[in-house]
Amino acid sequence: ASARKPPELRADLRSKSGLSMALCSLAHTGRTYMVRNVIEVGENRYREDYGRYYEDFEIGDIYEHRPARTITQTDNIWFTLLTMNTHPLHFNDAYGEDTEFGECLVNSALTLSVVTGMTVSDVSHKTIANLGWNDIVMPNPVFHGDTLYAQSEVLDKRLSESREGDGIVTIETTGYKQNGDIVMQVERSMLIPTREKGVPEEDVPTPNVED
Repeated sequence: ASARKPPELRADLRSKSGLSMALCSLAHTGRTYMVRNVIEVGENRYREDYGRYYEDFEIGDIYEHRPARTITQTDNIWFTLLTMNTHPLHFNDAYGEDTEFGECLVNSALTLSVVTGMTVSDVSHKTIANLGWNDIVMPNPVFHGDTLYAQSEVLDKRLSESREGDGIVTIETTGYKQNGDIVMQVERSMLIPTREKGVPEEDVPTPNVED
């Protein structure tokens, strides 16, 4: 699915007053395009909102996630030590230089975490729970300084048989580097509410402004 907005939405977005109407029109077309919604919460006041309800997923759609993320040596060392991983290939340059790679590798769990995190605003921000991770493959290494990109394809969706108002959506996420090399693929199944059920209302404070 292209990130380009449909013509009717682009026209509505030209005026601030048409913003909430534009978002409503998307919901009623049966298709939700790329991701960041804006909710009108008061006069001249708008709040950003992320994620999709069950109805917003269409099997076969592909979502290109942004922004991309460059992985640094600090990211790798901190994540590795924070998660109790003692393998020197992730934090010992002298050790890494003597391996077949010639340098340290980025911790594969960090790659998985970052690529998954990149999908949240578009795919799973409204998710109730992750139900499973399947077929995780990592065909190419990630090194310090590599930039990660990600995209997700909707593989399947169905309403839950045991939880009214919820659905199960399965996606395949692909992570790849700046040169196009795929570094990770994973299938993820999520429990996602329908639009009718919705998500809990967030009690958002406003700043105290003196007259």
